[in-house]
Amino acid sequence: MKNIYTLSLLTFREALSKKIFLFFFSVSTFVIVVFALLFAFISPESFTDGFVSSTTTSFDNSIANGIKLFIIYPLYAGGLFISIFSVSGFIPSLLEKGNIDLILSKPVSRDQVILGKFFGGIAMVFINIFYAIFFLWLLIGLKFNVWDASFLLSAFTITLAFASLYSVIILLGIITRSSMLPMVISYLTFFIFSPILSSRDTIFAFVDNKIVSGIFSLLYYLVPQTSDLSSINTDLAVGNYISSALPLFTSTAYIILIIGLSIFIFRKKDY
Repeated sequence: MKNIYTLSLLTFREALSKKIFLFFFSVSTFVIVVFALLFAFISPESFTDGFVSSTTTSFDNSIANGIKLFIIYPLYAGGLFISIFSVSGFIPSLLEKGNIDLILSKPVSRDQVILGKFFGGIAMVFINIFYAIFFLWLLIGLKFNVWDASFLLSAFTITLAFASLYSVIILLGIITRSSMLPMVISYLTFFIFSPILSSRDTIFAFVDNKIVSGIFSLLYYLVPQTSDLSSINTDLAVGNYISSALPLFTSTAYIILIIGLSIFIFRKKDY
């Protein structure tokens, strides 16, 4: 565990040295400052036009939930977009001649190297995401006196979605030693493949073919379920009931499987 922690810390320091963490932190800070100024100069009543409510509490809750929805969609997409870009070079950098020789000369196992890279990237993203969400939650609470802590849980959902994509980036990085291909595939998965596969039931209503249905169902479990996690993330943000937590469990299992495969391939590689 100590070696994994040390390697995670080294990955975090790599992100700092390359200004990756600082860039991410700057974007999060910018978003917080924008909303702080918005809330400072605009009254709660200005956020809605013609809204009628019987109580002040429901009035504030409705506005607060509307703002949370306005925040959470771009935060999820933007957070993952920046996160993918931020970590895509970690594995290729590790596998460069000199770097990999130095790492493998240390008393650490190859399993620990991959896990250290994985948890280091997760820590970098989670700190930035939670930082943004916590202060946005604080601003909303101070402005509307709405302190629903479920909004904070969306930081974990976003991080889980990132972890599922990051596991694929690690696997492809080990296989190809490229940063571009894993990044492109991750973006295609996030913006195209996952949304299409999550809508497979709608597609099946128009395509009555068992082979096509079987292929779509198989691909659904072979591709990170970022679209379904986005729906859960939205429900958490506004305190709604989650209809199904299955994507949380399947995504966790997916991450374990892909990281396990990455470790297996990394063990077999000759450097």
